[in-house]
Amino acid sequence: MNINLEYYKIFYYVAKNASFTLAAEELCISQPAVSQGIKLLENSLGSSLFIRTQKGVKLTPEGEVLYSYVARGYESILIGETKFKKMIDLENGEIRIGASDMTLQFYLLTYLEEFHMKYPGIKVTVTNAPTPETLEYLYEGKIDFGVVSAPFVAKHEIAVKNVREIKDVFVAGSRFGTLKDQTLEYADLEKLPIICLEKNTSTRSYMDEILKNNGVILEPEFELATSDMIVQFTLRNLGVGSVVRDFAEKYIESGELFELKFRKEIPTRNFCIITSDKNPISTAAKELLDMME
Repeated sequence: MNINLEYYKIFYYVAKNASFTLAAEELCISQPAVSQGIKLLENSLGSSLFIRTQKGVKLTPEGEVLYSYVARGYESILIGETKFKKMIDLENGEIRIGASDMTLQFYLLTYLEEFHMKYPGIKVTVTNAPTPETLEYLYEGKIDFGVVSAPFVAKHEIAVKNVREIKDVFVAGSRFGTLKDQTLEYADLEKLPIICLEKNTSTRSYMDEILKNNGVILEPEFELATSDMIVQFTLRNLGVGSVVRDFAEKYIESGELFELKFRKEIPTRNFCIITSDKNPISTAAKELLDMME
């Protein structure tokens, strides 16, 4: 049965208002148009839907059964329209982001604070994971976008935008004070107790690759899960820490730690925003991305 859905819309408003006139006013159409719509629906269904009364109209038993279903469907559509509009107007919705500890702390958090102040109704979910896992979440559509640190290898559908430069450094405390005014070779690191991240991170992979290209292979004294913990171990003179400079910044400025100098400077790299061509970007996520970019 192929019935114009507009007739069901007219039927809904007539039944809700128990009046052809009020339905016409709410729909902003003429009363004859309402009457015509109901007549065409009744002809298509093969049964009367309304009984005229002194106060207007009331549903027939068949009409009541039909209305119970039409009302649920049409009101669900109205609720959907309302939610849709709120999402478009950034009154509610959800953003799913993937980020590492480092990108969250030194880049994303500031923007999340600003975004939340501006759009408090938007729910933001941050999945905290290293770059390789964040990429997998993006491939699987579990996040809207990710903020990761280079280097990494991504599939062709991933768009990458560099947003902030970062610098990898080796830092040390007072126990290693004799190194403070020296210009070192990368090979000198092989003689030192090194503290670094575990191997499943982009930071560790980056440093390993740079050193390997210069003929240096490190055997770390400690391999830790977080850069914050590397800094704490370094402050206690347990070794020379390999971190992104942001983590050690305040301790370098206070003199508690110092940055080792090398004849060949360690190249800088970037924080990157990654999105997928296969994942549609919601209005809320686009607004946050616009703020960040």
